[in-house]
Amino acid sequence: MLRGWYGLMGLGGGVFGLVAERRPFGTDVLAHPLVVFFIVAGLALLVLRVWLARPVSEVIPERALLLGCFVGAAGFLIGNWIGVRVLSMG
Repeated sequence: MLRGWYGLMGLGGGVFGLVAERRPFGTDVLAHPLVVFFIVAGLALLVLRVWLARPVSEVIPERALLLGCFVGAAGFLIGNWIGVRVLSMG
């Protein structure tokens, strides 16, 4: 379960980072792709909580949740770098 959490956060952050330069959600601070990514991740955790009918912290420990957020942010930065430096060259 933890590998899936880390993998999905890294992949999701990378995808949001790839499109970050285009600002697809608008130019407001709350519409920044990194903020939207964490909102989507939070909503996914709420859905997981309702679906499992038990606290998320019983399934994913708090430290792993926090580390997953850092993995997602790192994935966002890597995806943003790829989107700006590599994909814009072509």
